[in-house]
Amino acid sequence: MKINVNDNILSLINKTPDMLMTGIAWRVKQRRLEKRWTQKALATKAGVSLPSYRRFESTGEISLRSLVMLAFALDMTEEFESLFNNKTYQSIDDIIKTEQSKQRKRGNKNE
Repeated sequence: MKINVNDNILSLINKTPDMLMTGIAWRVKQRRLEKRWTQKALATKAGVSLPSYRRFESTGEISLRSLVMLAFALDMTEEFESLFNNKTYQSIDDIIKTEQSKQRKRGNKNE
């Protein structure tokens, strides 16, 4: 069995894509159960086929479009609004530069 370098890196950070996907599926299932909906009811409300939804709950695999449709059905779209929205900084200088560029720049007064 060949070991992939990416597999080693992922094991160091203790999260894998599969773990993230199954975690999302588990949380969607919890919201569904809180609403006391069946799998069929949520799939119907979201416009997702029942087999696709069942596969999602068991494996975490689903298309992005279907996941967004599930979020709409569960009234949980705010989570998507913030996805990849936070800027990451490499240094304090990056933060300072960002703040300086946000400051309003004024033109010279005409004399």
